[in-house]
Amino acid sequence: MTSRALVVDGLNCAPVTREQMQRTLKGGVTALNLTSVRPPHDFNTAMSDLARTLAVIADNADIATIPRSVRDIEQAKADGKLAIILGAQNSVLVEEDVELLRILERIGFRILQPTYMELNRFGGGVLAKGGDPGLSPLGERWVALMNELRMLIDLSHVGYQTAAGVLARSKRPVIFSHSNARALCDSLRNIPDELALAAARTGGTVGATLWPPMVRHDRRPSVDDWAEQVAYFINLVGEDHVAFGSDLSENRYKSDDEWQKSFGPRGIYPEVTAVLGPWFTFENRLSVGFESMAHVPNLAEALSRRGIGGSVIDKVMGGNLIRVYREVWGE
Repeated sequence: MTSRALVVDGLNCAPVTREQMQRTLKGGVTALNLTSVRPPHDFNTAMSDLARTLAVIADNADIATIPRSVRDIEQAKADGKLAIILGAQNSVLVEEDVELLRILERIGFRILQPTYMELNRFGGGVLAKGGDPGLSPLGERWVALMNELRMLIDLSHVGYQTAAGVLARSKRPVIFSHSNARALCDSLRNIPDELALAAARTGGTVGATLWPPMVRHDRRPSVDDWAEQVAYFINLVGEDHVAFGSDLSENRYKSDDEWQKSFGPRGIYPEVTAVLGPWFTFENRLSVGFESMAHVPNLAEALSRRGIGGSVIDKVMGGNLIRVYREVWGE
């Protein structure tokens, strides 16, 4: 990976603190797609959450900025700052009035998922009770408005039928920001080859992630297991359509009990987390070699060990997402 390369984390959900920003910059990361409001939320609750996040970023303006364009990301690189892209992993905050997307775009949101794990009025999540019914008529309006506003559609967590409906209707590139290949790891959160190929046909990307339940189940995964996911996707969809999405929630959980109630084996999504082996504990909840954003250089090294060349590594670690951002955002 060259020193001039832009490194972009396609999805990050760590707490927004100065220390976390500094760790991320230490890892050589220029930009990340931040889960800036966390489900469940209505519009008012989401805006309250966002206000607190914006305040922290403003208090750390010497090292962080909110980009609205690729030019802003490139300027952040030149200034040594972290570009924090505002995003959300669920559009339930605009469920009662999809036209509120216009306000989100104005205040700086650039990336949104239609649903999270569950069913909402736009369509089904991957764990929707009763199954995924597919994209709804309101979901079709959501797609059209996202395209009109030049906001990037992300389909991680989205049910396969709903995702297929979005991919068939979007007139701009669509991404899976943090979804591994189900062919390599049989997790409900991973995606089948046909969806990865469909995203590539839109001009979008699939973002290989390091969250252990999506990498492997029989033992604690490492950065080399993640590199296998990247290599699989490169072979499947081509080097121009593979990206990196850490899904790292570094320092979010302070105890085993807190983690277990959230994303541990006894947490809110046991269909995804309880299927792992007994090795999946609080102490081993992250992939070996990637326990912090400061460890991002380990990922490029793992790709190199896998035989992936430097120019392709640059694409995977940021170049491909920068291309998609430019095509969708228009600048």
